[in-house]
Amino acid sequence: MTANGMRKSVFVTGATNGTGYAIAERFAKEGYDVFIGSRRGADAAAAAEKLATSYGIFAKGYETVIFDEENVKAIFADIRSMGYLLDTLVLNAANLGIGQVSLEVDMADFMAVYQTNVGWNFMLAREAARQMKEKGKGAIVFITSNSALRVTENRCAYCSSKSAILAMSKSLAVDLGKYGIRSNCVLPGMIKTERWQNNVNNAKYCLPNYTPIHDIAEFEDIANAAWYLGSDQSRNTTGAELVVDGGMLAQLTPNIDRTLWED
Repeated sequence: MTANGMRKSVFVTGATNGTGYAIAERFAKEGYDVFIGSRRGADAAAAAEKLATSYGIFAKGYETVIFDEENVKAIFADIRSMGYLLDTLVLNAANLGIGQVSLEVDMADFMAVYQTNVGWNFMLAREAARQMKEKGKGAIVFITSNSALRVTENRCAYCSSKSAILAMSKSLAVDLGKYGIRSNCVLPGMIKTERWQNNVNNAKYCLPNYTPIHDIAEFEDIANAAWYLGSDQSRNTTGAELVVDGGMLAQLTPNIDRTLWED
């Protein structure tokens, strides 16, 4: 399908599978042309082709290089060359920083989390905002985490970087509002990822699974939240945070005596 600059467009990072793909698919269902970013260019191209075939929209995949400003500029220049000024940017990709024991973590590994989650996300948001400013409208959506507010063990870099994103989003909301650009955050809790399904973070071992509603998020739950904040449905919402964690942040202490689900 030929690119059409009159159609709305979204760029989603880390969107070849899981939550990211569900977000890209949600926008595709609404008729948005979709750009997909991934560290694996072939996977990004395959995901884009799947969306284009399934929903009759234009889609293109890009190989992203973490914390590489020239790569960021080249991607957005290519988007512009096809006649688009981006409508929505969803920043989903993240360095999870798993197992970084605070007293032992190598500083290069610690800072790599910040390069991805804070520095690189800012590069992407700024470049997208330059296009949005030209059209006088746009939405930036950060996929952060409820770990930004309540931390987990041995995840100092990850949790603190996700907290930094909250402040970065608010700053962008204030700085860019005069250009019609909104910036908001989705805060997921536990999600039914492959990692969770393989019992690394399943209900039997991970306390955050003890949610008040007795369930954790599907990919589509996060996608729906990103759609709301990235679309005109939230036209008067900026600098805000939407928590999608089954009520985990709302409770002081979980009910650990209840029966957990098995799947």
